[in-house]
Amino acid sequence: MPKINFFTEDINYTLKQKQKIRLWIIATIKEEGYNLEELNFIFCSDDYLLRINQDYLKHNDYTDVITFDNAEGLKMIMGDIFISVDRIKENAKQFKSNMETELCRVMIHGTLHLLGYKDKTNAAKTEMTAKEDYYLTLVLV
Repeated sequence: MPKINFFTEDINYTLKQKQKIRLWIIATIKEEGYNLEELNFIFCSDDYLLRINQDYLKHNDYTDVITFDNAEGLKMIMGDIFISVDRIKENAKQFKSNMETELCRVMIHGTLHLLGYKDKTNAAKTEMTAKEDYYLTLVLV
């Protein structure tokens, strides 16, 4: 049975509508032609995610999400997605969005990385953003 787990590190945060979000993420993975083995979302602070960014990616800046792909088979999803709740709050203000929508955007962004989407070039970013927008319409129904 595929699993989606939600954890917190160094903060108090409770995700709302966990089951709805689980079903949405599973539907996204299936629509993209992948199978879910296990996916962990870890909600944390800016400082916690900065340390991960420094230790594992050798980057020294704040970010909203870092994704680790642990899958061993083709078309399988197994990974850890770390999300800074501090960044989500800031992004929501900056983009004049609400926190729930911004959180869903970042959750699906991390999931799309596990599905093979990249965001390093302008063309790849455009494709990723279009996918995010599409899948956001499905969760917000």
